[in-house]
Amino acid sequence: MPEIGIGIIGGGYMGKAHAVAMSAVGAVFATSLRPRLEMVCATSAESAERHRAAYGFARATADWRALVADPRVEAVVIAAPQSVHRQIAEAALAHGKPVFCEKPLGASLADSRAMVAAAEAAGVANMVGFNYVRTPATQFARRLIADGAIGTVTWLRAEHAEDFLADPAAPASWRTRGMANGAAGDLAPHIVNCALALLGPVAEVMAEIETVHKNRPGETGIEAVTNDDHLQLMCRFECGAMGHIYVSRVATGRKMGYAYEVHGTRGAIRFDQEDQNALWLYVAEGPEATRGFRRILAGPAHPDFEAFCLGAGHGTGYQDQIIIEARDFLRAIETGLPVWPTFRDGLEVMRVIDAALASARDRRWTPVPPA
Repeated sequence: MPEIGIGIIGGGYMGKAHAVAMSAVGAVFATSLRPRLEMVCATSAESAERHRAAYGFARATADWRALVADPRVEAVVIAAPQSVHRQIAEAALAHGKPVFCEKPLGASLADSRAMVAAAEAAGVANMVGFNYVRTPATQFARRLIADGAIGTVTWLRAEHAEDFLADPAAPASWRTRGMANGAAGDLAPHIVNCALALLGPVAEVMAEIETVHKNRPGETGIEAVTNDDHLQLMCRFECGAMGHIYVSRVATGRKMGYAYEVHGTRGAIRFDQEDQNALWLYVAEGPEATRGFRRILAGPAHPDFEAFCLGAGHGTGYQDQIIIEARDFLRAIETGLPVWPTFRDGLEVMRVIDAALASARDRRWTPVPPA
């Protein structure tokens, strides 16, 4: 069974998730291409060595350039801050290596366009890490909508609401510095990607962004927050449907409020990531007195569930989403065929984010810019 050497840049929260996924994916999905944890890169030699020992990599480095150039690293996973996504991806692609890049694709629309150009010129597998759309429930929701189960879609309400910065006394950090790390740059790509997956391209947007807590305690005193805490976005999809998206990191009480509601001419769908193994479906059929939303528990009949568990209602979790991503990345490498979401799909998200920022600045409806 052929092996492929994996190099992961970033050993923290997401670096660990991808290392665990690459270790487990062969057993979970019986992939014909088996990952080998070849090298991990972190910001210092000491931390890189800790990650190597903890996750089972063969080698460690503090130099990402050494990782992408190493001949035993045959595919690269970027789990580093978005400010370095472009330079790492371009270097890896120049070596002809497949690249999986955590969201958002780039720190800006210009970075994202450059990364797409590099990936398509290299002609190798490329993917962006939008893991939440890979829950069995959301995969099933996409299928229901595509199959016309709720009729013609007329409206979407979606949100990505968390509360990790709801406390005004929470200290300043990298998350409170620079627009790429704010609610629009850091959280919005996930739920915008979801909206695109469910309804297709967005034509135009009207957005408002706000910094709720304008100053936070810093290491040497009070520090100004230089990005946004939450945003609201009205949008018109190319299919004709209306939509509203809300994104927040100060939504008190919400821990993983990645949620959506989709209305169609013959039914509706509701989902909330805090209850990720349930999908609520309403179908306008039968007597009015017996109609209502019904709760569908994820099980082996739904996409990718059976590989993890044979019992309906037993549930999948966050790490399982990353394992599904690993399976898809290996499939793209092995077949040479694109697997959604590619870098170009990541660019579609950044186009919407760019339009939202422009709309908030100009206070008007704004068309999504061309790719």
